[in-house]
Amino acid sequence: MSPRTLIFTGDGKGKTTAALGMAFRASGHGLRVLFLQFVKSDDSTGEAVALKSCPAILWKLAGKGFVPPENHPSFSGHRQAAENAFSFASDSVRSGNFDLVILDEILVALKKKLLPEDAIASLLQTPDRRCHIVLTGRGATPSLIALADTVTEMLCTKHAYNEGLSAEKGVEF
Repeated sequence: MSPRTLIFTGDGKGKTTAALGMAFRASGHGLRVLFLQFVKSDDSTGEAVALKSCPAILWKLAGKGFVPPENHPSFSGHRQAAENAFSFASDSVRSGNFDLVILDEILVALKKKLLPEDAIASLLQTPDRRCHIVLTGRGATPSLIALADTVTEMLCTKHAYNEGLSAEKGVEF
């Protein structure tokens, strides 16, 4: 196996959904999958319920939800949660226990200054890496894009939110 790095980014809908598709496809082929969510904190979303019911995928919810500005008192707790999740992700990539590691919303954690870019880049360049890594979230940086094998940018052409429609269960969450 040649480990690959994939990025799903952009302002359009579908980044996590694409990563979920990869997780289910990989588990269907008997691959060992870790799906680690960096920013999200709601374990009642449709994706969370589905992942919890799939024993072939190890799912971890590591975020604390909406990330406040850096000067907010709760920001340090968000940063600590992201750092703990990243440590777990790094150990998992190096462990050999997973064939596919999905780091959902890690690019949001980067953009919100919860994690440093050089740490993420270093993880992608782990010399003895034996697993594929997927990064999701808005705002992939040029240097991370350069390290990836496949990058898909989701483009928002039109969104129901802009038309005043609320998020719909089963569609947005």
